[in-house]
Amino acid sequence: MQPIIIVLIILVVLVFIALVKTIQVIPQASAAIVERFGRYTRTLNAGLNIVVPFIDSIRNRIDLREQVVPFPPQPVITQDNLVVNIDTVIYYQVTDARAATYEVASYIQAIEQLTVTTLRNIIGGMDLERTLTSREEINAALRGVLDEATGKWGIRVNRVELKAIEPPTSIQDSMEKQMRADRDKRAAILQAEGVRQSEILRAEGQKQSSILRAEGDAKAAALRAEGEAQAIRTVFESIHAGDADQKLLAYQYLQMLPKLAEGDANKLWIVPSEIGDALKGLSGAMGNFGPMGGGSGFNPGNSGKESGSAADKAAAERREQPPID
Repeated sequence: MQPIIIVLIILVVLVFIALVKTIQVIPQASAAIVERFGRYTRTLNAGLNIVVPFIDSIRNRIDLREQVVPFPPQPVITQDNLVVNIDTVIYYQVTDARAATYEVASYIQAIEQLTVTTLRNIIGGMDLERTLTSREEINAALRGVLDEATGKWGIRVNRVELKAIEPPTSIQDSMEKQMRADRDKRAAILQAEGVRQSEILRAEGQKQSSILRAEGDAKAAALRAEGEAQAIRTVFESIHAGDADQKLLAYQYLQMLPKLAEGDANKLWIVPSEIGDALKGLSGAMGNFGPMGGGSGFNPGNSGKESGSAADKAAAERREQPPID
């Protein structure tokens, strides 16, 4: 009984192994290469697949999704003999599992070597400045070459990106100094522009202020002149309406004389010609009130003459008297 049990157990194990090898489940976005006695038979797609156990074998399982592979920095010499280190990233996708398995031994390594070679050819025709400023151009040229070369391998290169371009340390120092000088230049230009705008605005403000001040002064002077003219007109109309005589005018002239003498700078008086007539009228008015100061009336017309003749007589008498010993 024991040998029979052992044989049954062996048969069960073989059947289980056969079932496992017969049923193949392929995940979504994947493919499997089936070989029969070492020869390519078919490609298994996603889902449940049946193969012949112990005759068919799975050679390779390939992921059909887009893959991202970063490559280490590669030293590349530019046209002006400067060594730069360039990091690249490749976005590729397997479109033909059979070609990716049998057309190239290792498509990852092949893509890396092709990328390095193509990159050196492209960068070798550019100087450093163009290399730093032409990433899109380099990406497009690199993608075109890789896509054409990897098409027969069943691979499509979707994108190629340059992660970093590192020039030599001495060149980096020079570039930093140049960038610092450019920033200082732009800052000085912006500061000068700000000062210029500030001066322009200040000048415009002063101009507007001067214009407004001048307009205000002009309006004030006009209003002042108009007020004075109105006052003079009112006084003139009041005098004429009151029918003022020569006596009142003379009295007004005499009241104005102390005001003319006010101030230390009043050394020259300008006496109107009408003041003589006013004084005559005033003397006539005062004569009507009777004699003043010794019985003689005040006559401004001959008072100067009389006082002058008396002084001359006194001087002549002093000259005629003999000197006293």
